[in-house]
Amino acid sequence: MLDTSLPTPSRSSPASLLLSQRLLFRLIPAVTACLLAIGCASPPPTRTPGGSVPSSNIPPLTSEQSNSITIHALGLVGTPYRYGGNSPEGGFDCSGLIGYVYRQSVGQVPPRTVSRMAGFGRPVPMSELRSGDLVLFGSASPTHAGIYVGDGRFVHAPSTGGEVRLDRLDGVYWSRQPTQARRPG
Repeated sequence: MLDTSLPTPSRSSPASLLLSQRLLFRLIPAVTACLLAIGCASPPPTRTPGGSVPSSNIPPLTSEQSNSITIHALGLVGTPYRYGGNSPEGGFDCSGLIGYVYRQSVGQVPPRTVSRMAGFGRPVPMSELRSGDLVLFGSASPTHAGIYVGDGRFVHAPSTGGEVRLDRLDGVYWSRQPTQARRPG
């Protein structure tokens, strides 16, 4: 026959109950502090489908960061152009150059495509360009981009067979292109 009686719970001694209560009262504040610390932690920045951090999460560049971007960009002049390239070893296309320089200089990850860079940061009048700003070329949707380095000059990776180079915004070709500027932050 099957035993259907319920088991009787074992009774703990008063000393062990007191010890359990003391342990519980010591653990509650520690667990509460841990939960509060976890709850107050900032989540990592969300990334857009292109892998970049949305512009609203990017702080404005400091003058030191702008200088770092300029120095890194100028240091890459002469690197071969390669469509889809994003490293000095493999070459750069224009958006790969910008992404590499921003990651290395200030830890920011701009959008990977030029058309998405049109929404990166905030628009800046061309008369207010600062080193580190992005310059984008093309009318409705930009098709080329570079990094402004001061004195009317920008660094960019222009085309197949070329190299990363330094050009002037007021040069014959570039002065005729529709241009906009963006500043992260």
